[in-house]
Amino acid sequence: MPLTRKHLHTRSIQCQGFERDDGLWDIEATLTDTKTGSYPTHERGNIEAGEPIHCMKLCVTLDLDMVIQDIRVEMPYTPFQLCKSASNRMKKLIGLKISSGWKREASRRIPKTDSCTHVMELLGPMSTTAYQTMHHAIENRESSKPDRKQPVILNECHSLASDSAVVRVMWPEFYTGKEPGNQTR
Repeated sequence: MPLTRKHLHTRSIQCQGFERDDGLWDIEATLTDTKTGSYPTHERGNIEAGEPIHCMKLCVTLDLDMVIQDIRVEMPYTPFQLCKSASNRMKKLIGLKISSGWKREASRRIPKTDSCTHVMELLGPMSTTAYQTMHHAIENRESSKPDRKQPVILNECHSLASDSAVVRVMWPEFYTGKEPGNQTR
């Protein structure tokens, strides 16, 4: 017997990356939650089907070292008015570098009871969007350095393992596998 399902909720996350003409980068992330049916709330009254329950917008400005220079939050739709007071607390992330462990540091700087869960959730997709947006500029800068460091994305997935054929071609100086003909990947 085929399984039937009833669609109740949709969460959409959209991220976009922009290069600015001042040498900085803006990464925008938006989270929107909607329901397929209407329901009553004690602050907003009846929320109609398709009307956002949550709509949180995060814009992080970064330099090429992935250091947060500015951060802005908009909350056009929240379930409670009080939610909006958490947006200015995100400024505590200015100066933080997006690198290994950075989300843990973000959570330390802004405890759960001082933050908006939904905006904090956007930090993950925002950071990967930042890397995708800035990758070529970072690579161009790093490849010109005589003492180039290993790219941060090495060993972060199967294709970018230091012994993979991809790394052998893209970053031969960091390749740790066997010579061609003895490849396993």
